[in-house]
Amino acid sequence: MSEPGRNGSAGGRAEPEPGSEQRSRATEFFAPAQSLGGRLTPPADKSISHRAAIIGAIADGPTRVVNFLDSDDTRSTLSAVAGLGAMVSPEPWKAMPAQFAIEGVGPGGPRSLGRIDVGNAGTLMRLLPGWLAGYEGGLWRLNGDASIRRRPVDRIAEPLARMGASIEVTDGRFPPIRIDGRSLTGISYELPVASAQVKSCLLLAGLRARGPTTVIEPMPTRDHTELMLGAAGAGIERERGSVTIHPGRELRLDEVEIPADISSAAFFIVAAAIVPGSRVVLDRIGVNPTRTGILSILERMGAAVEVTPQAGGVEAIARITAGGSNLTGTRVEGAEIPLAIDELPLVALAACFAEGETVIADAGELKRKESDRIAVVVESLAGLGAEIAATADGMKITGTGGLRGGAVDSHGDHRIAMLGAVAGLASREGVEVSGMDAAAVSYPGFGRDLARLATT
Repeated sequence: MSEPGRNGSAGGRAEPEPGSEQRSRATEFFAPAQSLGGRLTPPADKSISHRAAIIGAIADGPTRVVNFLDSDDTRSTLSAVAGLGAMVSPEPWKAMPAQFAIEGVGPGGPRSLGRIDVGNAGTLMRLLPGWLAGYEGGLWRLNGDASIRRRPVDRIAEPLARMGASIEVTDGRFPPIRIDGRSLTGISYELPVASAQVKSCLLLAGLRARGPTTVIEPMPTRDHTELMLGAAGAGIERERGSVTIHPGRELRLDEVEIPADISSAAFFIVAAAIVPGSRVVLDRIGVNPTRTGILSILERMGAAVEVTPQAGGVEAIARITAGGSNLTGTRVEGAEIPLAIDELPLVALAACFAEGETVIADAGELKRKESDRIAVVVESLAGLGAEIAATADGMKITGTGGLRGGAVDSHGDHRIAMLGAVAGLASREGVEVSGMDAAAVSYPGFGRDLARLATT
């Protein structure tokens, strides 16, 4: 099945011409808020949504997906798996239903030829080659928008090549990616840098390899792939510091309920912490221990955050209540970094309102996101009046008790757009965010939900 109304080939959406994209330029002003109050459930978890679509497409038989995230990135993933032969019903292309079914390709494997447009979805770009690389006779080309073509993929290409994959990347490092399916052999691979995406790619490749595939982590990273593969019946073996997949098991993933995204919830948690007099309640939040680094960091800074478990499925789920707080600076480094990698810009924002100095170190991975998030966060917050400086692998912030306000350019990065919006509510003069529509990558309607909670 291909998406109606698009000029797609067997690989889903039509491949864009390099440089054809235009940067989003929608501008919104976020005025200072007296306080934030109310209750909401943020959108579904983006990481888990990507994995549900991919693993559901690999599985044999239907997978019922409940609460899938409707965003630009996850629509790219649905379009890609549909182009590879998975059936999505009812079709979500016009309006995302509350639940739908993915009929996986099973043992027959994906369609063997195609161009696949991943849009701006870095997770899709790095996970999909793991699925495709082991299908002999298949030939695929993966490409995406201008931002994706600046994001390195050599960290998946190198270990896949060790497994026997034929994979070509541009200039030895970047998309587009050409995959020529080959027979794979399982390996033991020690990640040079902690990365859940690289780990997940290799585990998916290991499903079709001869012999087991082991991934050794220098520090723990999010484990959504292991949990979902295990629920589908894969031969997953987990030990401290490593995970092994044994091939040859039939995958059946009957149902996946996707919790609300803690990375999205974190914007409201930090907003409540830095706007005096606030109290915000967030329901059905995924609190997988490999994703809750932001909660530990904020607790150490003195934030008033309460976590109440709620009934869930494979993933842990909780209600989170956050309120206005007197914050103090902290140091974030080492094993804590992978557990909060997407929320580190928010830590920097919270640090502007804290007493004392905050240091974020060992976070070079931030340079490889949709933007160089070290440089862009420093530029953005400094422009609003923060005392902040970049370091080789992070940043240093001296709390001044608040921000003046001003303007933030999202640089096409959804998390920077949302960071600017939250900064506006907590600032003295408000913040104008250009490129605010970048937020749709992970949270369509973010501005609307933020306005619902704010009293101005």
